[in-house]
This record gives sequence, structure tokens and C-alpha cells, in this order.
Amino acid sequence: MRRPHLPAWLPLDPYILALLGTVGLAALLPARGPAATVADGASTAAVALLFLLYGARLSTREALDGLRHWRLHLTVLACTFLLFPLLGLAARALVPTLLTQPLYSGLLFLCLVPSTIQSSIAFTSIARGNVPAAICAGSFSSLAGIVLTPLLAAGLLGNSAGGFSADSLLKIALQLLLPFLLGQALRRWVGGFLVRHKKVLGYVDRGSILLVVYAAFSAGMAAGIWHQVSVPRLGALLLVEAVLLAVMLLVTWYGAERLGFDRADRIAIQFAGSKKSLAAGLPMAGVLFGAQAGLAVLPLMLFHQMQLMVCAVLARRRAQDPEPAGDHVAEVSRPVQHPTRQAR
Repeated sequence: MRRPHLPAWLPLDPYILALLGTVGLAALLPARGPAATVADGASTAAVALLFLLYGARLSTREALDGLRHWRLHLTVLACTFLLFPLLGLAARALVPTLLTQPLYSGLLFLCLVPSTIQSSIAFTSIARGNVPAAICAGSFSSLAGIVLTPLLAAGLLGNSAGGFSADSLLKIALQLLLPFLLGQALRRWVGGFLVRHKKVLGYVDRGSILLVVYAAFSAGMAAGIWHQVSVPRLGALLLVEAVLLAVMLLVTWYGAERLGFDRADRIAIQFAGSKKSLAAGLPMAGVLFGAQAGLAVLPLMLFHQMQLMVCAVLARRRAQDPEPAGDHVAEVSRPVQHPTRQAR
């Protein structure tokens, strides 16, 4: 008997349900006292492992080859660290009518976070886009974000990011950049192993994110996060984020067309330039916001789920588009897995 599958049009995925379940678990059974210390240390180690695997998976030759497509990478970086922050600043007008100041700070923070890596690759592949470009664009964005996100947070969030300092920048670099570079150094010896066990390591990726989410929301429960957000405010936040995502999807698609990119490149730009990384954002928020990190990452958590579900549907529809003559770049390295199962 065949195992039943969800309808193809339904954007739900077990990984998304696992994320929501983790938030529910943190709400019902948050880690407190010594358990919170253990959970925080474990989440820090999990993020370091996650970025070590990212570094070990990215071929140095692919990264260097990707530099030749500098216009595409600059476009993605501009969307991630220029257009997104400008839209976040414009949303300041929604305070206090739609958003409270803490929710707005979290919304602005999500606009400063780097792009995703795995989900950008998976969605681009499903939609028959330029996969090597998506690999490089997501990786470059994550590396740039290690420096740019804390600096932008210090300049735009001000006192809201009270934890920012030279020490916090160093802590972020040690937690994210150092493991990535170590992974690059170890790739010569572990690269083949990672390729052979890609499916198993995918579970390590997703498990790491779930652990970080649990630790962040446990801290949020201890700080009374759900007592600070009413249902109407939560609904308003979701509406604002839906508009933000729609604007970025439209701008990255039609803006890339105006800049002269072909269909395959436009797909890579759209999926890499419109999304935000939960894996990078959570540890940064923990350093920058301290005890208020639970509320600060709530907008990023919600946006993360929304982008996965919307882009899953969009990628399937892009895959049905007629392929222009001579556009063969999308045939490179197409994973078969469901896009949201590789999402970050």
C-alpha cells in the first residue's frame, strides 16, 4: 500500500510542522534554571556545527567560479542589506497603530538578517533556475551578514539592540564565521563523506534549527513573551510581513528582468533575495538582544514560516513555466527533495 502524500498544492511540510511543534513545546515545557543553561549551550554548539557543515559543503572552486557572476551577487546583496532595511525603516510609520515598538524592533531586525542558503538552493532547483548562482549568492550573503547585520543593527536599532559591542561582533564571528572557515579547511577530508551522507546530515541541519528555536522561545517564555503580544497585534504583524514578502518577491522578479538577467538568474535572485535566514538570525538576536531575544525573533520566526510556504508554491509554479530556448543552466545539480525540507 502506498503511503498517502499531501496534495501537491498544499505548502505544508513536516519540517514546518516540526518548527511549530517546537514552539508549542517551548510554550508548554520551557527550559528553566540549569536546563535553560544546558539548552543555551547546546543551541550554541548546534549553530556552530550547522555553519561548519555549510563551509564543508561549499566547494571553494564553485565559490570562486561564482564570483564571475558578480552582477547577480551584488543584486542579491543589495536586496538583502539595502532594500529590505529601507522597507523596514518605512514600517516605522506603523507604530503604534499596527505594531508595538518591540514588535517593530523585531521586524526591523529580520530585515537586517542575511539570506538563506539551503532553501534558496532547493527552491531555485525546483523552479529550474541557476543553482550554482543560488549556492554562491546564499553563501556570500551569510558571510557578509556576520559583519553587516550587527553593524546595521547597531546603527538602525540603537538602544533596542542593547547587546551590541565589539565583543558581540567577535562572539558572532566566532560562532558563525570561524566554524564556516573550519569547514572549508576540512572539506578536503570530509567533503566526500558529506556527499555520501547528504540525507542523514540534512536531519542534523534541521535538528540544529529546532534546538535553537526551542532555546530561544524557552527564554521568551521566561520573559513573558506571549503576555506582551495580543492576538490583534499578532494578526497585524502577520499582515505586515505578508506585504513585505509580496513586495520583495515582486521587486526581485521584475527588477531582475529590468536589469537584463535571464529567466534562470531571475529565479536565483528571487529566491535568494527575498528570504531571511533563521539559522543566522537566531544566534545573532541572542547576542544583540539578550533577555529580549524571544520577542525580537518572533517576527523572524513568523516570516520564516511564511516565506517557506509561499516560496514552495511559487517554485512549483515556476517549474511549470515554458523554458526559453537555449536556457540550460538550470539543468545543473537539481536536488529531488521537497524544498522546505532543506530550508533555513
